[in-house]
Amino acid sequence: MQVTAVLNPAEEGGFVGLNPETGTVSQGDTIEEAIANLREAVELYLEEFPMKFLGAAVITSFDVAVHA
Repeated sequence: MQVTAVLNPAEEGGFVGLNPETGTVSQGDTIEEAIANLREAVELYLEEFPMKFLGAAVITSFDVAVHA
């Protein structure tokens, strides 16, 4: 099953990973570690709360105006 990982740099260093399908969050010092930790967290979540997935998420980005 393919799920989504959204990775953001953490203020303290490393990366925070989010799986939006389950709301699961994890972190790691590198991108690879963050994904591995997130994979483990999602697998544990799905053992407890099985879900039906309807397909891969569509991920995009967009610009917003910033007002000072």
